[in-house]
Amino acid sequence: MNEKKTNSKIVFDSIRSSLNALDRDEAQVVALLLMDYFYGLSLTAILAGENVTPKDFSPLISRLNRHEPIQYVLGRTHFFNRIFSVNSSVLIPRPETELLIEEILNENDPSSAILDVGTGSGCIAITLKLEMVQAKVYALDVSAEALQTAQHNAQKLGATVQFFRADFLTDRFDMEPVDILVSNPPYIAQSEKILMKENVWQHEPHRALFVPDENPLLFYKAIAEKSNQLLKPGGKIFVEINERLGEEVKKIFEHHGLVNIKMVKDLDGKNRVVVAQRY
Repeated sequence: MNEKKTNSKIVFDSIRSSLNALDRDEAQVVALLLMDYFYGLSLTAILAGENVTPKDFSPLISRLNRHEPIQYVLGRTHFFNRIFSVNSSVLIPRPETELLIEEILNENDPSSAILDVGTGSGCIAITLKLEMVQAKVYALDVSAEALQTAQHNAQKLGATVQFFRADFLTDRFDMEPVDILVSNPPYIAQSEKILMKENVWQHEPHRALFVPDENPLLFYKAIAEKSNQLLKPGGKIFVEINERLGEEVKKIFEHHGLVNIKMVKDLDGKNRVVVAQRY
C-alpha cells in the first residue's frame, strides 16, 4: 500500500508558520534544517514541490517554541565538516571554535601530544585527532555526562582519544607533558547573561558557559599556572576567549612567563583566540 504523499512546500510552510516563538528569519532557517534532516531536501527542492511523506512535527515544534536549540532537538550539529552528537550536557560547538583547530593545524607537528581542557562534546579533541592522525590526544572534563557524549562521538567518528574526568581548577595532574594545551573554557560573565539569546542561557549547560563576575579569567589563570607542569618546553597554548578580555588574558600569560603571545581575530574582526608558548 502506497504511503500518502504531500507537497514539500506545503510541509515547509506549515513548519515555518508553526514556529511562532521565533522571528521570521530564524523560523525559516530552522524549518530548512528540519526538512534537510527528515527528507534530505534543499530549499531548491522544497520550492520545486517534491512529494514527501507527511510527519507529525508537533513534538519538535513544541520544543523549538520553548527556545530549545535546534541542535539539541535533532541531537546533532556540524563542526569542521563532521557531524557531532550533542545534548543538553554539552555546549553546542560554534563555528568560531573552528579557528582554534585551524591555528593548531597551521603551526604544529602532526605527531604532537595534545591535551584538550574542558572537552564537552569532544569536538576539538576528536577533530584534532582525525586531522592529525599521528597525534596523541588526551581530553578532560569535569562532567561525567559530557564525557559520555564525547566518548560516543569519538567512537562514532573513529577517533582514538584518551578521555578522563577531572576538575582542572582543583585537581593535580600526574601525566607526561604535552606539546599543545588547547581549551575553549567558560568565559562569559554571569552579568552578561542578559545579553545572550534565550535559547542559549535557558538550555545550554551553565557550567560550560559562565564564570563569576568577580573572577571571569579563572580558567586562563589556571591554564597559565599549570603550563609549566603540563607543557613541554616550547609547547604551546591555544585558547578561545571572550572578545572583550583578550588583553587581560595576554597579561596573565605574560605574568606567568609565557612568550610569543599573539591574538587571533575571527571573521568578524573580534579577538577570538590567544596563542602562547612555554619558554
